[in-house]
Amino acid sequence: MNSQPSLELIEQGPIRPPSEAGSLFLRLTRGCPWNRCAFCGTYRGIRYSPRSVDDVIADIDRAADWSGDLRSMSAAAGFGGALDGRILGEVSGLPGLSRSAWDVAVWSCSGEGTVFLQDADALALPARDVAGILRHLKERFPSVSRVTSYCRSRTASRKDPDEFRLLAEAGLRRVHVGLESGSDAVLAMASKGVTSADHLEAGANLKAAGLSLCVYVMPGLGGRKLSREHAVETARVVGEIDPDFIRLRTLAVAPTHDLMRRAGEGGFEIQSDDETIREIRLFIESLPDVRSEIVSDHILNLLEGVEGRLPEDRGSIINAIDSYLGLDEDERVRFRLGRRLGILRLPSDLRNPVAAAQVDFARRTLCVPDSAAMDRLCLDLTARFI
Repeated sequence: MNSQPSLELIEQGPIRPPSEAGSLFLRLTRGCPWNRCAFCGTYRGIRYSPRSVDDVIADIDRAADWSGDLRSMSAAAGFGGALDGRILGEVSGLPGLSRSAWDVAVWSCSGEGTVFLQDADALALPARDVAGILRHLKERFPSVSRVTSYCRSRTASRKDPDEFRLLAEAGLRRVHVGLESGSDAVLAMASKGVTSADHLEAGANLKAAGLSLCVYVMPGLGGRKLSREHAVETARVVGEIDPDFIRLRTLAVAPTHDLMRRAGEGGFEIQSDDETIREIRLFIESLPDVRSEIVSDHILNLLEGVEGRLPEDRGSIINAIDSYLGLDEDERVRFRLGRRLGILRLPSDLRNPVAAAQVDFARRTLCVPDSAAMDRLCLDLTARFI
């Protein structure tokens, strides 16, 4: 059995979608080729660069060798070579265990089923190179059933559908695209570097290849001035694309973001939670009858109940929104505080006396008497999540 080095086993990037939390992170590129969005600071300070095919394949090989070592450890410990929580207990005590070695161990003990390609635009690499990496991945890990990746609309709109078909044949199953908005005015204001036409072309190319498509929509990105246009135009573009998944990612503005500077200069007005919830309602109402699943799986989203399959669940989604908007102002403040502090998940949780007491204690401690105070606190709390 090989000794475990103190250096990182494989190279990994900073983020992934929440739905890929259980995946192996395989880094094909570093950073973002655009890296100018006014609402994002994830890759600031990271110079964009593609990794060589040989380097990525070496990462796959090291991960596969480590998986074999784990099976040997399991057999030696009397676990019959099985990879489960018992072997993680053995691994956790190894001296010099690197973060990525631990991540691979957890992934191996979870079945080695899914892989996520990093960083922001892994599919910007030549399709033949990515396909070669995917084929090698499948050779070393036959159990992998789903590979997913981020891809910018700009990239997907300029690739031939045949390139994506090549990737699908090699094992790519789902692509995550940061749509953010369908309004050209909002996209330009946010320095997104794409247009609504790019979004439409990207969606058509990816779907033509038979890939599962997940698009991200960012409520609040238009600010107060462009809120209505943001909701209506995004619904129009998403409706034309008809993706498999629509994931909501409510805008959160950190002090280092360009949007915060613009807000300080009066060029951008950040919406309150209630204004953003009304914008989401308009977006849901304006969507045509797409066959998409709406997902609200991020702590930045105030309401988790905004989920379901369209068009059949549209009514229940709107009812979930209206159940919050129907609360009086004081109850909305209590729920917002409880949600942002991780005490509450749904407005109905306020009926839990223990949770309600925790919220009220936090409200007194943090001095949040009204919605204006909650708006100010919300900027700080949500910024911590990004």
